[in-house]
Amino acid sequence: CGACTVMLTKPNSDGSTSKISVNSCLRPLAACINMNVTTVEGIGNSQIGLHPVQERLAEGNGSQCGYCSPGFVMNMYSFLENNTSPTKQQIEDLLDGHICRCTGYRPILDSFETFATDSKVKDNSHI
Repeated sequence: CGACTVMLTKPNSDGSTSKISVNSCLRPLAACINMNVTTVEGIGNSQIGLHPVQERLAEGNGSQCGYCSPGFVMNMYSFLENNTSPTKQQIEDLLDGHICRCTGYRPILDSFETFATDSKVKDNSHI
């Protein structure tokens, strides 16, 4: 369903790193050797401040019961770590495979499309 999505940062042979989002429920711990795991709590919270991905989802009413929110946030966060200029279509394609039964997806998609370079809206003030 995607609710358990985390970001893995793994070293490459050339010294760079790769950042990927994975479903933690399907990833054996032994497959994470030499990788850093970042959870939704690791990118922001109410005490240290929310990450812009978290803020926009909340401000855009993209969370109702909250069960799927961490997965959507981490998938979007990982994507933005690798792609600082996404398009609306790339963001829509990215969210394929995540399951949400409360919002109908539109508030989630609208919130995250504010990160798209081809979006006319750059914040959630319209929502």
